[in-house]
Amino acid sequence: MSTSTTTPPNTLSYEECRGVLRVYSDGSVVRSPNPSFDVPVLDDGSVAWKDVVFDPTNHLQLRLYKPAATTRSPSSSKKLPIFYYIHGGGFCIGSRAWPNCQNYCFQLASQLQCVVVSPDYRLAPEHRLPAAIHDGAAALEWLRAQAEADEPDTWLTDVADFENVFVSGDSAGGNIAHNLAVQFGPGSAELGPVRVRGYLLLAPFFGGTVLSKSEAEGPKDAFLNWELIDRFWRLSIPAGENTDHPLVNPFGPFSRSLEPVALDPILVVVGGSDLLKDRAEDYAKRLKNWGKKVEYVEFEGEQHGFFTIHPNSQAAKDLMPILKRFITENSS
Repeated sequence: MSTSTTTPPNTLSYEECRGVLRVYSDGSVVRSPNPSFDVPVLDDGSVAWKDVVFDPTNHLQLRLYKPAATTRSPSSSKKLPIFYYIHGGGFCIGSRAWPNCQNYCFQLASQLQCVVVSPDYRLAPEHRLPAAIHDGAAALEWLRAQAEADEPDTWLTDVADFENVFVSGDSAGGNIAHNLAVQFGPGSAELGPVRVRGYLLLAPFFGGTVLSKSEAEGPKDAFLNWELIDRFWRLSIPAGENTDHPLVNPFGPFSRSLEPVALDPILVVVGGSDLLKDRAEDYAKRLKNWGKKVEYVEFEGEQHGFFTIHPNSQAAKDLMPILKRFITENSS
């Protein structure tokens, strides 16, 4: 499947995602270099950041953030928890470099007082699932390599607490976070000396062939409406599969039962007007009924991605102390 920035002949039909991705009927893919969210980057200098290549083979980078005060006096600063933020976009669009993602990571680093790791991952339809899950795992394995390095990057290692790592994901990133929680299990032993302490699923992108009530009855003018949800899934699920694929539907007919699976603590956050709300709530209830340590928080009336789209809204502000508390309660 080819990708370009050149538009094919207008005789071809196409599907579009958020104005930045077109998939044409001949299979060609055109991506815009511009982000979906044209907002200014709000960099006031209080957070230091830089980009690092974590997967040279697939040309994948991650963006690191830390409070700028730690740069000025790293030796006198206590080590900070590490907070992964995996961006959303239906597995098809999005980037660590989009301004809405960067602005939210500034807020996370500053308000949570943590080191933020924001990795990219390969996007569909050029790279269908499970590529994004593999890349999420590779981003965590990169951190293990930093912790074990003979000549580490002191920009990171001087301030980062490798024993207190939290993995969060927004929408598709929340799906990735779930699948990483299952893959690495409690204690994340295979990542040692890195220790994941918990997972934060922010409006996680799950699916299934049987629509939930919120999916079926959600308004067509919702920020993430059913038409777009369906398009994202058709473009991202493995060829020949449907939305009951185990990576899409954790409780589908082909999915491994999570009842006997031990998991690290999980926080699930969703907007009450999000079409994905019912699936997120069902996910949390099922895991809780099976004895997992799961917390579910719903923000009444909020739509999908409210915390990054409207980061200065009251709901987004109210979310921060919830994230902070989860980190505090589950740190060593």
